[in-house]
Amino acid sequence: MNNITSLLARAFFMSTPLILGALGEVIAERTGMMVTAVEGIFLIGAWGGFIGAYISGNLYLGFLLAMVCGLMVALLYALTTVYMNQHQIVMGTAISILVTGFCTFFYRVIFGIQTTPLKVEVLSTIQIPILSQIPFVGKILFSQNIITYLAYLLIPIILFVMNHTALGLTLRSCGENPEAVDTAGIDILKIRFAAVAVAGCLGGIAGAYYSLCNVGMYTSEIISGRGWIAFGICFLGNWNPVGALIFGTVFGVSEAIGVYVKSLGMSTMPSELFSALPYVLVIVLTVCRKDLRAPNKLGQNYVKEN
Repeated sequence: MNNITSLLARAFFMSTPLILGALGEVIAERTGMMVTAVEGIFLIGAWGGFIGAYISGNLYLGFLLAMVCGLMVALLYALTTVYMNQHQIVMGTAISILVTGFCTFFYRVIFGIQTTPLKVEVLSTIQIPILSQIPFVGKILFSQNIITYLAYLLIPIILFVMNHTALGLTLRSCGENPEAVDTAGIDILKIRFAAVAVAGCLGGIAGAYYSLCNVGMYTSEIISGRGWIAFGICFLGNWNPVGALIFGTVFGVSEAIGVYVKSLGMSTMPSELFSALPYVLVIVLTVCRKDLRAPNKLGQNYVKEN
């Protein structure tokens, strides 16, 4: 029972950055913007978070810098796609490649070439009084770090805003019928720009989660495609915050299983098989999912008619 409890607690821990990234994608994609720079946003978040925390000695300043870094990359993406009408997939891929080189180069500029990795203390867990003492559930849900709690708090907030407010109606309309929104006198480009900016902030925090909560260090391979997993979770969850929670948790479980099995040192099966488990899962689930309800204008730039 203790092994199962630890495994599930680890699953919720590992699902946090995926859920954060997927929530950002939900917000942006409901307006019609596919933030295909998500991998780069995750990476620069991990980079900025570690540098901020290492230099300042404060993990929360690290998360703040990570959010700013993610925002800067998202603004670059939004500028080129929303206002310059460049292809969303091409620009997102190009920006992610640019960020990879940027992070590698400036990490070496700041710290030089290290023989041993630089490290920071990871973010500690917070035991919620009374709730953390509940058998089984307490250790899984109420013995996590503050970023995990904030991620799960965001889900009902975003769900309410999307489905029960005028702002949510405007966001959804920008992705479904932008011409009608434009006719109503609402600036679609500003709405889309702001949505991408929010996705960048959440993605930056998600990236920093890996360097400041998981391993306490930064490497150029720290993200390793997890930004794309968050991107896929948005699709699998049908662009819904609850769907992001469900599939984010599923992928958290798969990643936790991979870590757990590798820790057992099973020599009969290669460890790479379990490392690849989350990526295999996203392919299988995407192929099997048949009822995707994408926003009508997803991935299509809007050009205002004169």
